[in-house]
Amino acid sequence: MARNRINEDENLEESFDINQLKRLLSYVGPFKGKLVTAVIIMIISSGLSMLIPVFMKNVMDTITESNFGDSLTQDAAVKRIVLYSVATFVILLVCALITRVKIKLTNEAGQGIVYNLRRELFVHLQKLPFSYFDDKPHGKIQVRVVNYVNNLSDLLSNGIVNTITDTISMFFIVFFMLYLNVKFTIIVLCGLPVLVAIVLFVKNRQHKAWQIQSNKQSNLNAYIAESVNGIRVTQSFVREDYNTDFFRDLNGEARTAWLNAVKYNFILRPVIDNINVISTAVIYVLGIGMLAKGNVVITVGLLTAFTGYVARFWQPIMTLASFYNSLLTAISYLERIFETIDAPVLVKDKEGAGEMPPIVGNVEFKDVHFAYEDGVEILHGVSFNVKPGESYAIVGPTGAGKSTIVNLISRFYNVSGGEVLVDGTNIEDVTIHSLRTQMGVMMQDSFIFSGTIMDNIRYGNMTASDEDVINAAKTVCAHDFIMGLEDGYNTQVNERGSRLSAGQRQLISFARAVLADPKILILDEATAAIDTETEILLQKGLARMLKGRTSFIIAHRLSTIRNADCIMYVDHGEIVEKGTHDELMQKENGAYRRLYESQFDFLVS
Repeated sequence: MARNRINEDENLEESFDINQLKRLLSYVGPFKGKLVTAVIIMIISSGLSMLIPVFMKNVMDTITESNFGDSLTQDAAVKRIVLYSVATFVILLVCALITRVKIKLTNEAGQGIVYNLRRELFVHLQKLPFSYFDDKPHGKIQVRVVNYVNNLSDLLSNGIVNTITDTISMFFIVFFMLYLNVKFTIIVLCGLPVLVAIVLFVKNRQHKAWQIQSNKQSNLNAYIAESVNGIRVTQSFVREDYNTDFFRDLNGEARTAWLNAVKYNFILRPVIDNINVISTAVIYVLGIGMLAKGNVVITVGLLTAFTGYVARFWQPIMTLASFYNSLLTAISYLERIFETIDAPVLVKDKEGAGEMPPIVGNVEFKDVHFAYEDGVEILHGVSFNVKPGESYAIVGPTGAGKSTIVNLISRFYNVSGGEVLVDGTNIEDVTIHSLRTQMGVMMQDSFIFSGTIMDNIRYGNMTASDEDVINAAKTVCAHDFIMGLEDGYNTQVNERGSRLSAGQRQLISFARAVLADPKILILDEATAAIDTETEILLQKGLARMLKGRTSFIIAHRLSTIRNADCIMYVDHGEIVEKGTHDELMQKENGAYRRLYESQFDFLVS
């Protein structure tokens, strides 16, 4: 997979895909009870509110009849008007209460749907292979989990209920308009074909515009995340002005894309308003003309009621248009959310995988081949056998495949060919959880989570006691510097451990690995940031900890691996030579000897 750069737009679906919405509706299932209840009570509210224009018609006709006719006295007219007024007030009060209940139900349903969708997205991210995160800026992943899912909240709550309710309301309104006057109703409905034509015209353009906007927003978010993480490097190399210029370009692209996208959103509302005004004006002109001619079919009350329904008719149309805009916006977000959820979990438990028995420590590579990308093989038929309790050091030039070997032991990747066996069991035949819980991995990049130092060390073994944590810290010589902090083990550290030195972060990570009590321990450049004096103390503690455990140590500082049971020199994905330090130093033109002597000469000089 080619890496997507920060300022490179992501390519997804070009056209509106209704299947994305069908899939989204599957998340509605657990909350359909709340949504159905909301729809039912809103239909009741809509039906009751449809009576108000009829009441207005009767009030106007009552006033006209009492003033200009002989069939209704003034007292009777007042009583009728008061009755309709009270009925209208009661309906408005009931509708207000129903609206409050509807808001509560839809918000609970909407946030529940968003919660489940975000949880599924996050859980899936935890299972994706390293290659997925290598190929995509982390800011672009983060914006999908937070921003894109948040933007679906209103669509999933109010949008669904309002759309169903307003669609039914339209039928109510058309029924009442037909009841009052068929001719006027046809005039009003003549505006719909115009609206539909405009919607079809802007649909694809609007969808494309929102795709571009989400791309530009994603690029901007990715750059902000990278800039915050790399702020020390930025200031060290005085790159503030350059970064500001780059940010300005990305920010400008995001602004332009947003303005272009909302331009299409704003088209429908004035179109609907104009159609509403025109149709209402036509009704007034025709109605008043008919009244002037003394047409008994038309009354002031009927004209008042009908124009009231005309205004109400275009309100749900406006809501549906707004929902349609939200759909087009949501589709651009859904494409990216579902693209992440659909990303294949390349490393997963196969069907029928069993639990890894308690590990003794025998590790064997049988003719292992591996490639990150098709056609670009990193390891070429690697084979070796490590007995329980042995320590194997892996050395060689950068890019030789050292880290790849240890990553395959923990099954962070699947082998392309051959087998990796632990105690004679192919690691692909057991569950990943049962395998990794018996291993300890210490990476070169020592990641510290926000929280206390105690929490960070306990991260790999949540059941460990405080005493166990302290003993682990003492083993790796971290106890003294921890106790020197203001709150000792309860000292709060920031994300990535920015308050700590690189060496302190590595010591905490070391203590984390020790506390997990692994049967197989993997140290990938674990002592790179530790000073020589601390390293000497650390080696003494590790000697006790490594006893009886199988360990793999990758180190460029060769003085740290002299006592390893076996040293493998890896180059171009193959084991060039292996043996103890003394055995390899006896090879006159050996690769390891040349590397060791060159490093020794460099230190002496």
